Amino acid sequence: MVYRLTAPWTATQTQVETALQEAHFVECGASQEKSVGWVEPRGQAHGACVEVVAGQWILKWMMEVKSVPGSVVKRKVQEQVAQIEAATGRKPGKKEIRTLSDDARLALLPMAFTKQGSVTIWIDPQAQLLVLDAGSQSKADEVLTSLVKAVDGLAFSLVNTQTAPATAMAHWLGTKEAPQGFSVDRECELKAADESKAVVRYTRHALDTDEVSQHIANGKVPTRLALTWNDRVSFVLTEALQLKKVAFLDVVADEAPTAAGDRSDDHFDADVAIATGELGRLLPDLFEALGGEMALG
Repeated sequence: MVYRLTAPWTATQTQVETALQEAHFVECGASQEKSVGWVEPRGQAHGACVEVVAGQWILKWMMEVKSVPGSVVKRKVQEQVAQIEAATGRKPGKKEIRTLSDDARLALLPMAFTKQGSVTIWIDPQAQLLVLDAGSQSKADEVLTSLVKAVDGLAFSLVNTQTAPATAMAHWLGTKEAPQGFSVDRECELKAADESKAVVRYTRHALDTDEVSQHIANGKVPTRLALTWNDRVSFVLTEALQLKKVAFLDVVADEAPTAAGDRSDDHFDADVAIATGELGRLLPDLFEALGGEMALG
């Protein structure tokens, strides 16, 4: 997900590091359902929470949740309700059952399995871009809320282009002509705009066919389209201007040792340099293919 910084990035590395350390991730306690915080992007315990590589800022947000299956809670509550009925001859009311349910979930939490997930944040102060590898808008919103708490004056908005991605993708498929620097790959999803909500998905299938053009002509709207940029990066563009399934192709890997200085002992800096370097050139080209960005305000 790509955001445009709407105010200059003035925070120093020390300021942000101090703020993130104060909100460092701690695993869930015995009766805690959820915990969020910041961790070391490099993956080294007690390291820095802010990494800056060639001017590119990398942060990492972590979330841990404990999940107690509802069926287990329900069974425990039913057992307790049966015990109350047997002992008192009365049936617990709704309020009492809710309390029993809460108590059962709390009692089961220490035994619950935990699930962790992380989101990497890339900030390019010079290009004024903020990029998240979040898979959903709700997750992105949660990460950004944490980031705003940490960085004073941080302001941003989702990148908004002159041409909507769905409109552009429909044009590319309908005319069988990709924008300059891009090629259309073999995956897309088309949805009908009418009440039928019909969906057509193509996977590992040629898209420069009359059949696809006919779907477009009949009003189906592309919601996902696989593209490759300059034979270097492949990805799936969505109607919300998200990039999914991002993959760096062989030519990038072949150039990696030179770009990284062949540091076999630590690939983090090399990976950051390569990823931000490629995406830092791809994104402006993609925005241009979508007619350029809308003026802010």
